[in-house]
Amino acid sequence: MTVPHARYQRAVRKAQADGRIPALSVALVRADREPWVLTVGESGNPAYPLGPDSRFRIGSVTKTFTAVLVMQARDDGLLDLDQPVARYLDVPAHGDATVRRLLSHTAGFQREPYGDVWDTLITPDTGRMLAELDRAERVLPNARRFHYSNLGLAVLGQMVAKLRGGTWAEILTERILAPLGLRHTTVERPAAAVVGYLVDAYSDAARPEPAFDLGGIAPAAQLWSTAADMAKWAAFLVDPAPAVLDPATAEEMRWPATTTDESLWAAGFGLGLILCPEGRRVMHVGHDGAMPGFLAGVYGRRGGEGNPGGLGCAVLGSSGTAGQVNELVHELLRLAVEHDPAEIRPWRPAAPAPQPYRSVLGRWWSEGSEFVFGWHDGQLQARAAEAPGDRPPAVFRPLPDQADVLRTTSGRETGELLRLHRDESGAVVRMHWATYRFTRGQEAFDGGLASDGPFGVAGG
Repeated sequence: MTVPHARYQRAVRKAQADGRIPALSVALVRADREPWVLTVGESGNPAYPLGPDSRFRIGSVTKTFTAVLVMQARDDGLLDLDQPVARYLDVPAHGDATVRRLLSHTAGFQREPYGDVWDTLITPDTGRMLAELDRAERVLPNARRFHYSNLGLAVLGQMVAKLRGGTWAEILTERILAPLGLRHTTVERPAAAVVGYLVDAYSDAARPEPAFDLGGIAPAAQLWSTAADMAKWAAFLVDPAPAVLDPATAEEMRWPATTTDESLWAAGFGLGLILCPEGRRVMHVGHDGAMPGFLAGVYGRRGGEGNPGGLGCAVLGSSGTAGQVNELVHELLRLAVEHDPAEIRPWRPAAPAPQPYRSVLGRWWSEGSEFVFGWHDGQLQARAAEAPGDRPPAVFRPLPDQADVLRTTSGRETGELLRLHRDESGAVVRMHWATYRFTRGQEAFDGGLASDGPFGVAGG
């Protein structure tokens, strides 16, 4: 056993023991290694002992699949995120909520469908769930703040099903599960399902929890899966297969839309994704899940030194109360880059910058601050001279129909224009970026050099 694997195994076994979790299944995947999978405990299902193919309920991790289906529909021109949901789905109330607000849990929908579904364990079918929207509350004004809602994501799932002309389950299989080879991820409870438990707080007794289908709210929390499938899905959320989801769309989903707490900015929401900042420009992206007798944590890691890319982890447990499940997934992602970092790729010389941009390279000044422009990875880039090394540079793309005009595609001032101004020899002598003037000398806003000091003072 390698040293990293020994550390992973110890962390998993400690979480299982401390959390008193009857069955725990963990998987870690990354672009440069074979997948690592470990199971600890007993399935509670005598016909199917606990193993890598054991299925657990993943609860609200299901929402990430529904969110991807929504974004695929947007990319295909079937919907606009900023249009009201009533434009795409016939609803008796709350149709003014936009798709974007529902995805980010800022539409103010009450948490659950009408009725005490977690008391009765009777969930409405799709028709009834939508028909009873007029009996559900908007507990907060639209866009007021974060308020988690299973109902909101369920509505989005049924909206996509209508737009695609099938059921949510059919569309999910056709557009995500089959293309990505997630063979062990199912809507129905499989034969190899482990038993979910409520573990007694004051003894070692454990009571099996009931397993039931969610009917019309299935797009919010219905799925069953293995840790291996879910680790693969977590890696997809940070490094998607372009044939299934445009990487630019995944980036859009990962952009923070709201924090989950006004004063403690420890987690946020993008478009259907939970965002957990880890410091030093590292983000864990994914979702937690909970259903009676089950907890799940499924996250991918973005950024940071030693990150091999395509790094995802899933922790699935058969206890409804063991918070260690949700902590372990983040611990394993940290251990993966700390104790088994990616290989350092050697630097190699590359082609020089194209002739029209060579006079741009070097140091420039704007607003009294120094910037460095360079050509790397086949792109014009810029960063503040004092920026930390882990801050991504601004990247520019030439506009095909305008000479010497470039669009900022990422980093600082994304979306803004960079305009180049040349002298008679063709050298770039001045630039405007987001309308701010860039010059080779440190100039005040009136055009005077800082080194000249105040006007009217004779030089020595």
